[in-house]
Amino acid sequence: MKLKIGFKELIDNAMSTVETVCIEEANGFLHDDDSVFVDIRDIRELEREGMIPDAIHAPRGMLEFWVDPDSPYYKPVFGSGKRLVLYCASAWRSALAAETLQRMGVPRVCHLEGGFSAWKKGNYPIAKKHTKPHSP
Repeated sequence: MKLKIGFKELIDNAMSTVETVCIEEANGFLHDDDSVFVDIRDIRELEREGMIPDAIHAPRGMLEFWVDPDSPYYKPVFGSGKRLVLYCASAWRSALAAETLQRMGVPRVCHLEGGFSAWKKGNYPIAKKHTKPHSP
């Protein structure tokens, strides 16, 4: 099957239209009250590898619903006007997600160059994702 556009072209297009921040710059946002890190990885990735301290988890599959004030799943943090620093494992999903949020009209969206893999490789702080206890 021949696709009209493949994933590489989608990612390249997104990378050309979204703001990408290097890990050094992003590290400076860690204690900035005007910035929110948004981890869009699957919950199993967070539990296995940890996450950037104080990041919120917004699964990629729910992101558009959590951002839209007209959605029953809306989360007010996305309407706060704060800088949203999206990240995933290697910056592919976050580039696509940042592009989508820009198209939706969300201001101040960027994504982390190299994703969480680059963050870990740079020996920046990592917090554990605590699992919720299972109900009997």
